[in-house]
Amino acid sequence: MFRHAVMAAAGAALLAASAGSAQAFDLGVIAFQMSSETHARVANTAQAAAKEKGWKVTLLNSAGSMPDHTAQIENLIQAKVNALVIAMGKPIEADAQMKAAKDAGIPVITVMAGASPHALFDIQVNEYQVGAQAALYLLGQLRYQGNILTNRFEGNNGTRIRGRILDAVLAENTAVKVIGSHSMARTASWREDVKSGMEALLLKNQGKVDGIWASFDGQAYIIDDILARMGATKGKPALVSIDGSPETYRRIADPGSMILATVAIPFEEMGKKAVELVDEIVVKKQPAEKFVQGPYLMMDAVLVDQSNVKQFLK
Repeated sequence: MFRHAVMAAAGAALLAASAGSAQAFDLGVIAFQMSSETHARVANTAQAAAKEKGWKVTLLNSAGSMPDHTAQIENLIQAKVNALVIAMGKPIEADAQMKAAKDAGIPVITVMAGASPHALFDIQVNEYQVGAQAALYLLGQLRYQGNILTNRFEGNNGTRIRGRILDAVLAENTAVKVIGSHSMARTASWREDVKSGMEALLLKNQGKVDGIWASFDGQAYIIDDILARMGATKGKPALVSIDGSPETYRRIADPGSMILATVAIPFEEMGKKAVELVDEIVVKKQPAEKFVQGPYLMMDAVLVDQSNVKQFLK
């Protein structure tokens, strides 16, 4: 009986040690702005995937504030986390903090943020390809002629690239004219900024707008609601955006919504992949080059419209 008790105690101690070892890994996750659905999707999925592994997770929201963002990176360095996952961060503006993390031996994986010499890599889609898909789809709906409005966002490298690709497409298709454009401010109240800016453009150009390009889906929802109040019908004007989410797919399938298509980016898969590669590279000590060649790990984006939206509806 004594021997059985000793073995049971030893087994319990082994389990406790194993659990303690799993709990000892501490992952920091920072989202630049959780009020943006895409940032939240990456960060929340990364947090859930890490917790499934038994890791301790500190999830922080910079709320769109650059000073808060840099301070949070510094705080997690001081807390001596084992690794960092940063969703939609600002590696150029936070270069000093990214370097400090690297110098402290804390590996950093970013998602949809852009490359940094101080990060292992950035998990991305090919924004040039994504931008071309959205632009060409919109022009196709217009038969390559007509007037469009654009809602841009220069404060994120991905949305900025999408806008530049749109400009390149328009330069080669001069029968399509941009008759108005609103550039969204980087603020916590971005929704109000989009609403006021696009409402003004739509009222000013009433009856002249054939298509609308939005740099991301969150903007498109606001524009869609404005158009609905104005009595627009699907396809008139044609509204196209980028990101993909259950709400976007619902609107694409809804005959009462003006959103025709989006280019769907796999944000949840990106969050999971970040944690998976932290496990492989940081925990299991596999070389990063085994999984990623260069500063980017590219994932696939898919154009979703009424022809395939049923596959995405849950």
